Amino acid sequence: MRVRVTDESFDVLLSPWQKALGLMKDIHVARADVREVGVVDDPIGEVAGSGLKAGLRLPGLYYLARTIRLDRVFIVRRGVPALSLEVRNHEPLRSVLVSTPEANELAQKLRAG
Repeated sequence: MRVRVTDESFDVLLSPWQKALGLMKDIHVARADVREVGVVDDPIGEVAGSGLKAGLRLPGLYYLARTIRLDRVFIVRRGVPALSLEVRNHEPLRSVLVSTPEANELAQKLRAG
């Protein structure tokens, strides 16, 4: 998996196995559609209280899943901070939480706009 921020977009590029087991495709969001940006130091804790999920779930270790309503995506690993985004114009998707060692740097880049 790669997380990429360009002048035009925010992208999460999944590997073939992640697409198959996570029941999802790559995520592409225009920078103009990113509403809020944050960094979550304990993303596993955030996922645990988010309701029912479909996809690959290894509780306490790794989540590659969406909520049943398909409005939230979680691609998180224990011990790795996560970039948190609220998005618009990508219904039903409303939020993305993705672990990356570069979460702080990418958040700064997205905020700088």
